[in-house]
Parts: sequence; C-alpha cells; structure tokens
Amino acid sequence: MQFSHLKNWILKNIVTPQRIQLVSLWYLLSLMVEERKHSLTAAATLSGMNKSQFSRFLKSHHNIAIQKLDNLSKSQAKQFGKVLKCLQDSLHWKIAIIVDSTIQHRSTRHTENGKKFNHGQGFVIGHQWTNIILIINGMIIPLPPIPYYSKKYCNTNGLTYNTEHELIIEYFESLNLKDYGLNCKPQEVIVLGDSGYDDQNIEKAIVKKEWNFIIALKKTRSVKSKEQFKKTRKNENWTQIAEFFRTHRWLKWQTIHISVNRHKKKRMDFRTRHFKGHLRYIGEVLLVCSEFKKRPDGRRKYLACNDLKATARQILIGYRIRWSIETFHKKVKMFLGFEDVATWNFNSVQSHVHWVYCAYLLLEAGPPGVTSKTKSMVEKQQKIRKIIGSKKISNEIQILTQINGKESLKNELKRALQVA
Repeated sequence: MQFSHLKNWILKNIVTPQRIQLVSLWYLLSLMVEERKHSLTAAATLSGMNKSQFSRFLKSHHNIAIQKLDNLSKSQAKQFGKVLKCLQDSLHWKIAIIVDSTIQHRSTRHTENGKKFNHGQGFVIGHQWTNIILIINGMIIPLPPIPYYSKKYCNTNGLTYNTEHELIIEYFESLNLKDYGLNCKPQEVIVLGDSGYDDQNIEKAIVKKEWNFIIALKKTRSVKSKEQFKKTRKNENWTQIAEFFRTHRWLKWQTIHISVNRHKKKRMDFRTRHFKGHLRYIGEVLLVCSEFKKRPDGRRKYLACNDLKATARQILIGYRIRWSIETFHKKVKMFLGFEDVATWNFNSVQSHVHWVYCAYLLLEAGPPGVTSKTKSMVEKQQKIRKIIGSKKISNEIQILTQINGKESLKNELKRALQVA
C-alpha cells in the first residue's frame, strides 16, 4: 500500500484550502496513528514540519475545522444511509440520535473558557462538550459538538450566554436529517438521553419535530395515570414517578431477557413494570420502571417513551443503544488524543476536538490499506503508521540513488535528529 493512495483518499474526503492542505493532512495523520500522546510535538516529529505551523493552524482556522467535520459527517451519513435498516431486529426505529456530554480535562482553570464542573464523581476542571451522534445501520456518526461557553467567556467575546439545555433545543430545531441524505419518516427516528436531559423543553422540541424519544426520568418527575388525568384537574394530583411506582405495587413485574453477545450467548435479565400514563407538560407516554433481576439493589431506572406502539422490551433495548455514545467517548479519549491539548486559546481547543472527530470518522470508514476485517482502533492506527513508515523508507531509497546520495541521507538524518 502506497502512501500516495492514503494521502489522496484523505484529501478527497477533507477538502481544505491549498495554503493549509499539507499541515491539515499531517495533523489528521498524527491523530490517526498510535501515539502515547497526540501532541503538537508528535505531529511535528511525524511530519518533519515545525511545531509552530500546527500551533498557528489550530489557532487561526477553527471555523474550517467545524465546517470540515460537518461536511464529513454528512457525506458519511449519505454513504452508509442509502438503505436504512432497523436499529435492531426487534425494533422499528431506523435512526437513533443520542445526546450526552463529556468533560475535556485541563490541569488548570487559567485557560480560556476553562470552568469547574460537577460531573458525577466530584468536581473536575476543563471544557464541557455536548455530543450529538447518529446511529445509522450500526455506524456511529458524530455531528459537530456543542461547546459550553462560560459566562466570563461570553462577556469577553460578546456572545449571548445560554444553558446546555437551551443550546440542545436550538440544535434540534435546526437539525434537518435530509441534509444527511436520510429520507425517512419522523416516526422512525428515536432520540435517546439519560436523566440529565429530562427537561420538558427538550422533550417538547423533540415532539415538535415528530420524533420519538426514550429518556430516563428523574425520580421527582411528575406523572399521572390515564384515569387520574381524566378525573382530576390539570394542575392537581400529580405524583413523583418513584412514589407512583411505589404506591402501585399491584402492577406486576415482567421479566425481560436481552441478549448482549449473540456469539457467546450472553444475556441480561431485567424485571420491569410499565403502564400508559401522562407525563407532566408533555402528554401521554409509556412509562417503564426497570432494574436488574438478579441484583435488585434499589437502583431503578424510570424511562419514558412517547411512542405508544412500543413495548417495554423495545424501550429497554432502545435505551441500551444509548451506550454507543459512551463507547465513542472512550475511543476518542483513549486512542485519538481528545484530551491531549495544551493550549490557552479556546479556538485551538475547538479546532483540535473537531479534527479528532474527523479522524474518528476516517478511521471508522476504512482507509485504503486497512481491511474490513480490522475492527480494533489500535490495529487501524498501527496499519496507518506502517503506510507512513513505508513512505519514509522509499524517500530514503530515492535519496541514496541520487548523486552524493550517502551525504544527502546523512544530512537528512541530522536534520531529523535536531527536530526530535
């Protein structure tokens, strides 16, 4: 496999202006190979270019990075979504939109737009990114993420401060799946989110788009049974969902078996209670209370789905698809250097994150020289490095065949050692 084929394939998928074509190519390649740390130094060592070129590239061209990720996600969706299949055999939805946030850790708050977040297990310092991904025919396609801007950053840069939920609502309102070549009925789209996105305005925005949703509810969310909704006034007799299931123990537990791995025949056993009721401010939904059957430790999930044709089993299977975004977060952090950014300027951070997502899409699409059997991210990165290594070896052979080739090669090696 020649390096020129890989280079042409990347430049075909990521079309950048001529003046930054080379630096963008090598920055992407530095993210697509296996590295202990995907830093600017690593990119400079791999390419033989100066570190300052990559620094200027990230700082000055963050809008291009955002645009290229948007274009790449649309082209990949059009490629893999030509014939839409159901998300799983037992489900009737064809497209999943998953929303979840992740923290990009930084060592200090003295970086532009740095903030202290309470992210589950204590406070962490860094930048928050809300990721929106599409699941199409088993393919994960990350869309341009939503950056969280602190109030200080908004005041300094003349921006309007918005909460994360307000930004998500605005994102959903402007999201048109036809731009991604996905011609499907709105009822075939399912939006998945954990309890952090149990917000009436987000749910109303989803309903307005005529999409379906499966969202984990907070224990304090108010519900009513259908009978109560008919007999009582609109603002009376609402019950918190945890209390409702506690007082309606006559609802029978139903055991649901969900296969985890078909080849190893592993499965997970849940027990559920469910009923059709009314979710406050939203309307009629199917409500499910579930827990592990063999480990009833009180950690129950309360799920709401506005698709009244769905069954409790389909809701559980659908919600488990949400774990795909956690897998995506793990891959970009472990293998693609999502957090390997050491810069004060937030524009550089934005550029880095969007190029990381571009590198993820390119690796998942299967670059030339990477066979379809190669599923591991590490193996794909190792093959990319071999292709780049073969280019360097061919360059050295070419230098040796020239007049005074030995002296020229010695000078090349000296320059490489000085850069390192």
